[in-house]
Amino acid sequence: MPESYEEVVMSEPARHASHADDGADHGSGHGSDHGAGHHPPKATWRVAASATLHCLTGCAIGEVLGMVIGTALGWPNVSTVVLSIVLAFFFGYALTLLGLRRAGVDWRKAVRLALAADTLSILVMEIVDNTVMIAVPGAMDAELTSGLFWGALAFALLVAFLVTTPINKWIIGRGRGHAVVHSYHH
Repeated sequence: MPESYEEVVMSEPARHASHADDGADHGSGHGSDHGAGHHPPKATWRVAASATLHCLTGCAIGEVLGMVIGTALGWPNVSTVVLSIVLAFFFGYALTLLGLRRAGVDWRKAVRLALAADTLSILVMEIVDNTVMIAVPGAMDAELTSGLFWGALAFALLVAFLVTTPINKWIIGRGRGHAVVHSYHH
């Protein structure tokens, strides 16, 4: 029988992670009580920034590729933004799946974990960075060789990182999002 969302989100490694001292990448601090429903992990800004940077990496790959393809083909802004969003989700999930598969997680569970861990983070990041790109005058119509295009894109990704980090901190503090996936990397 398939696992429920709660069972996936609070799997044994996730319960272990919920007892980490500071959520840092040292893998220690596991208590002897491994039951669900205990204290969520202590989410530090460092952990939240690391999770956001991981998400940003996949999003940036897709975002840049989508903007470059759409701009190079002379697509309308809406089509370019849609392509960027689709590719950002694809690469964001792909990076998480790659890490989970390397950790020995089967495909089905890895897909569910990636969806549970990354969806909100990627969604917020995409809303913010695409809004910034559209809001910067001329950025969406700039040529690929233009400093305006690359400067606006870099600025949009920076703003997305700054907006998404506190959201990830809150999610991790509740034992959700990257707190779940993080536990598989130890």
